Amino acid sequence: QVQLVESGGGLVQPGGSLRLSCAASGSGFSINAMGWYRQCPGKQRELVAIITDTGPTNYADSVKGRFTSSRDNAKNTVYLQMSSLNPEDTAAYYCNARVLQGRVYRVYWGQGTQVTVSS
Repeated sequence: QVQLVESGGGLVQPGGSLRLSCAASGSGFSINAMGWYRQCPGKQRELVAIITDTGPTNYADSVKGRFTSSRDNAKNTVYLQMSSLNPEDTAAYYCNARVLQGRVYRVYWGQGTQVTVSS
């Protein structure tokens, strides 16, 4: 079993910045991809950013140029640096990881952290 624990959400004013962190823990796994999704009430969960082992980081068009995701492989941790936040960024942000356990790929989700952008 792999656990993802997020931190760093909160209330921020429009134009402000916030940094989210997500740490993966467990045993017998290697991370293939790790990133972030978000979900607003009544809407589908959408991709924000994902980092894979083999390609560049993929960002949603709505966050390109404002958000930057990075990974610390030694710590099994992924970060999301969010800048120039606006009210449309308000959502629950979920960490996501695709891991290899033995010969099987599995997808895990964090519990979510709320980001609220409001004056």
